[in-house]
Amino acid sequence: MIGDNNQSIGAGRVVTVFGGSGFVGRHVVRALARDGWRVRVACRRPDLAFYLQPLGRVGQVMAVQANVRHPESIAAALRGASAAVNLVGILAETGAQKFATVQAGGARAIAEAAKAAGIDNVVHISAIGADPQSRAAYGRSKAEGEAAMLAEIPSAVILRPSVIFGPEDDFFNRFATMARYFPVVPIVGADTKFQPVYVGDVAEAVAIAIAGRAKPGTVYELGGPEVKSFAEIVDYALNVAQRRRQVLKLSFGVGKLMAVFTQMLTKISIGLFPKLLRMTRDQVELLKHDNVVSDAAKADGRTLRELGIIDPQSIEAIVPTYLYRFRKVGQYQTQRMDERLS
Repeated sequence: MIGDNNQSIGAGRVVTVFGGSGFVGRHVVRALARDGWRVRVACRRPDLAFYLQPLGRVGQVMAVQANVRHPESIAAALRGASAAVNLVGILAETGAQKFATVQAGGARAIAEAAKAAGIDNVVHISAIGADPQSRAAYGRSKAEGEAAMLAEIPSAVILRPSVIFGPEDDFFNRFATMARYFPVVPIVGADTKFQPVYVGDVAEAVAIAIAGRAKPGTVYELGGPEVKSFAEIVDYALNVAQRRRQVLKLSFGVGKLMAVFTQMLTKISIGLFPKLLRMTRDQVELLKHDNVVSDAAKADGRTLRELGIIDPQSIEAIVPTYLYRFRKVGQYQTQRMDERLS
């Protein structure tokens, strides 16, 4: 049940969540609805976002059509809103979905529309690795999006999470799926460090910031309680899924060649090449750098702890709850073994 204290935070005001129908979006919508906001989910396909409605009370969550490449749709989505959240982002470029257009231009368009509507309570999701000097287009576009947002809305709160995990993620699920079908799991950047953060904690950080409990104009870096290498993460996913597979550690040079090959196959096949096997040169470039909360963010008090999330969820506490389905006999394997031994 939604508590009265949380309900008083939003007090029935409207918050527009751009990109709210995605993996992170559904958790953000739930957290905001819990806090009493009327949540307007702005997405390209509102007809595919009906599943969000049960996350709030009757009529509390509503999806509307909006596209960050069309400024008029952004303005319409913000009409009458008191706050806005931008979750729009892509991991790879496809068709008209380009990094510069979505992550830089999209953030700028939302910021300009929010400013025109007199909205200064804005939370923008970026990513650790956002850097205007990055050799990866993804990292550069994230940095450009941050700069554009703060230029128009100086009070905006920027959240930079490390890789996000949760039941619908494309990280742990990806490697468990690969282990189901292939005897070898190839990875590039085995020694690269990550600090995976639970999607529920990211959503809570958004809700806290929208409620005015974050420092305006600040860039926070969000990471979970554990730092692990890429190889350690993949090994953990395989162990939880109870799949014995060889993890093939590839060099960045070999990874780049594979990326060129898979990008070519994806283009030739008109996008039919399996998403599970795709890799881009941009992703290989990103894997050359650790994806963890910086010492500067810790020293300046720009982490989950300063947002009030003292005990973020660990990988061990969450990942087994959704990777068990990749086991050969599912979640009841241990129980069945115990019954046979009794």
